[in-house]
Amino acid sequence: MNGQINGHAIFENVRRYRGIASLYRQTAAFRPGQSWSLLEQAKDWEERALAELESYFASRADYTAQLAA
Repeated sequence: MNGQINGHAIFENVRRYRGIASLYRQTAAFRPGQSWSLLEQAKDWEERALAELESYFASRADYTAQLAA
């Protein structure tokens, strides 16, 4: 159950991070003078979301490997 709750929290964080990235991209479309900075920030949030997912699935793979051993 604890892993399930943790998984839900991880996926909620990923959803938030990607939502923030989307807002930066949308803002960049309306502010051409700041677009490079805004798109860089969007990229940073997407990378944060990806890192969170990679960490989650790596820990799941480690846990599964321990159970199989």
